[in-house]
Amino acid sequence: MLRLAWPVLIEQFLVILVGLVDTWLTGQFLEQHHLAAMNLMAYALWLLPATFAAVGMGATALIARFVGAKDMSSAHRATNQAFVLGLGLSVAVTAVALPLAPAWVGAMQLKGDAADAATQYLWIVLPFAPAVMLEVVGNACLRGAGRMTASLAVMAVVNVVNVGVGVGLVLGLGPLPRLGWEGLAIGTASGYLAGGLLVTALLLSGRTGLRLDRRQLRPDPPFIRRILRIGLPGATDMLAVIACHLWFLGIVNRLGEVASAAHGVAVRIESLAYLPGAAFQVAATTLTGQFLGAGDPHRAGRSVLSACLTATALMTVAGIVLYRGARPLADAFLSAEQADVAATAATLLRIVSFSMPALALTMVLSGALRGAGDTRWPLVLNFLGLLGVRIPAAYLLSHHLGYGVAGAWYAMVADLWIRCLLICWRFAHGGWKRIEV
Repeated sequence: MLRLAWPVLIEQFLVILVGLVDTWLTGQFLEQHHLAAMNLMAYALWLLPATFAAVGMGATALIARFVGAKDMSSAHRATNQAFVLGLGLSVAVTAVALPLAPAWVGAMQLKGDAADAATQYLWIVLPFAPAVMLEVVGNACLRGAGRMTASLAVMAVVNVVNVGVGVGLVLGLGPLPRLGWEGLAIGTASGYLAGGLLVTALLLSGRTGLRLDRRQLRPDPPFIRRILRIGLPGATDMLAVIACHLWFLGIVNRLGEVASAAHGVAVRIESLAYLPGAAFQVAATTLTGQFLGAGDPHRAGRSVLSACLTATALMTVAGIVLYRGARPLADAFLSAEQADVAATAATLLRIVSFSMPALALTMVLSGALRGAGDTRWPLVLNFLGLLGVRIPAAYLLSHHLGYGVAGAWYAMVADLWIRCLLICWRFAHGGWKRIEV
């Protein structure tokens, strides 16, 4: 479990580091409307890779089963068909998303300069959707095979390119022009391009145990249907979660630029606290799939429980750090002129600190169910929590009862605890051990 988790932990830290650097640069060197726009872009950069989740989740679950059963021929087949499916999807995403970018920004309740900045960012990044697909699908295949260090190497390069280009263009370092906000978007696009090319090169070389073969890069409808049968419920789950988060963000954005900026800063800082959950979620996904593929559901269950205990312990400690260090953490990302934003962000960090154990269990158990191919239950439970608790409670507390952005975060904590209890019940039920993929 630890061998699988530690590369993912570092990889996820690198992913979050890019967002933290972008937020810090925006808070220190750009304007408040850029900070509000960066808040929305954080969600956009979550949504863009998630559009390929159906392919990635299906590929991870299938490849993990095949590797566990020592059927490498089928694992290679799954890798190639995942890329065929992802390529077609990436072309469609680019064609649809580019013309709709301004309308989407408006629907998220951003106005004026903040809306213009967000639209400009999207127009720079969206043409690189095919590179995002290569990175997402390629890394999903590598994780299914247990090749976590290869995935880590890819993300390390992505982050070096992203941060290097972004910082250089925002500040105008050396011979680079000082582009400010545009520089952040160009850095993001450059990172995606580097990651997509690198993971494709690794799979073409065959050094990771999986290989892209041009003779297998022809559509195989039965195999594609198999990938989608597993991946679509999981992708629907992820996209529905993101849609609800965007709905939640729209509620926050209506409260004004200070609330929106504080929300964005707090989300970035909070993301550090759930790093262990993300790492052990991937480990649980891979181990569950491989042990079930090897016909050993008992060890699959034990590995998930170990991941749950470790992630919960680490994230509980992280929650204590968030509560005790809320204001210094917020101040580190903002200039002295934005003290009101820092104070609000610190309040939000103290609120969310109480949700860390619930978030840890929810993340790890969701990963385990997906690794088993039981992708429908996480979808149902996320809908219940987000649409039944978070969204209505956020409206009630933030707008009608006057708690503002803090009220929206109280609703988020309530949602996480309810979903935690429900997914613990599903795991204890044991139906995931009998799923056929």
